[in-house]
Amino acid sequence: MTPKRFRDLARIGPVHVGTSYDHRGHERHTAACTAPRCGFSADYASRSAAELAARTHRCAIR
Repeated sequence: MTPKRFRDLARIGPVHVGTSYDHRGHERHTAACTAPRCGFSADYASRSAAELAARTHRCAIR
């Protein structure tokens, strides 16, 4: 499997939001937390959904 090539990266708090293409060529938007031991990461069909997830994310590990 080839690694994802992200473009249009943004940072909202500790969460990074990026756009890439999946293995079928569909545009996907990923939100991933960069805090140590958090592990939050999710793919969304729209950019606004990924940004909303980034804004409302609260790390369980503090």
